[in-house]
Amino acid sequence: MDFSRIADQGLVLLGCGKMGSAMLAGWLERGLPPAEVWVVDPHPSDWVRTQGVNLNAPLPESPAIALVAVKPQMMREALPGLHRLGGGGTLFVSVAAGTPISAYEEMLGANTPIVRAMPNTPAAVGRGITALIGNARASADDLDTAERLLAAVGQTVRLDSEAQMDAVTGVSGSGPAYVFHLIETLAAAGQAQGLSADLAMTLAKATVAGAGALAEAAEESPEQLRINVTSPNGTTQAALEVLMDAETGFPPLLKRAVAAAADRSRELSRG
Repeated sequence: MDFSRIADQGLVLLGCGKMGSAMLAGWLERGLPPAEVWVVDPHPSDWVRTQGVNLNAPLPESPAIALVAVKPQMMREALPGLHRLGGGGTLFVSVAAGTPISAYEEMLGANTPIVRAMPNTPAAVGRGITALIGNARASADDLDTAERLLAAVGQTVRLDSEAQMDAVTGVSGSGPAYVFHLIETLAAAGQAQGLSADLAMTLAKATVAGAGALAEAAEESPEQLRINVTSPNGTTQAALEVLMDAETGFPPLLKRAVAAAADRSRELSRG
């Protein structure tokens, strides 16, 4: 990744919790000089303190990028401190859930280039996926820059419109929690069939993680992978007849779950 512009002008990271720290670790591993990073966080972790970044120090005059990674409820309190950076010289990239581009334009000025991004928690192990959308002032170069920064924690995709962000929230933003719950319930079902709690959990974790890795690596679709492991009248088919039931199985359940998350995302965005 080319950090030359950032090295010349600096990068400001507002908020350095789990997501901010994951991104910072990725950038430093890719060669971003820590001296060119300004971290603003009232409660920095011990890890952040030892990275050699500028911590809660006066900000550079016109940084190349200001990346906003504070919790949504802290946004109104934190962002006014960056108000002077609005207006065009600095690209703002937000990974704060539920804060629409219009809220940033209101606080920073409509001429500010802004990219809104939605990463998810597997970013902490470099396996996230982040959806991006820019405002009218964000150029193609701005989007490329944001994409390169966020590629430090996993894959990226670009959206056609900001309205899609609520659906993204329902699928990939909140989605890791659905998978964690699948692991919990799969292990509990194994325990109910006579396995010890530890053994059932070990099997459930490895099975979900392995199937996910296979789905991503294989050329076949998930549908075909499912068909491949389903012998006629076998054990997998017996289970899938329960899970794929059109009224009580995964299809209607996940449709309702994703819709509920997307609806709540819309409510939160409206404030």
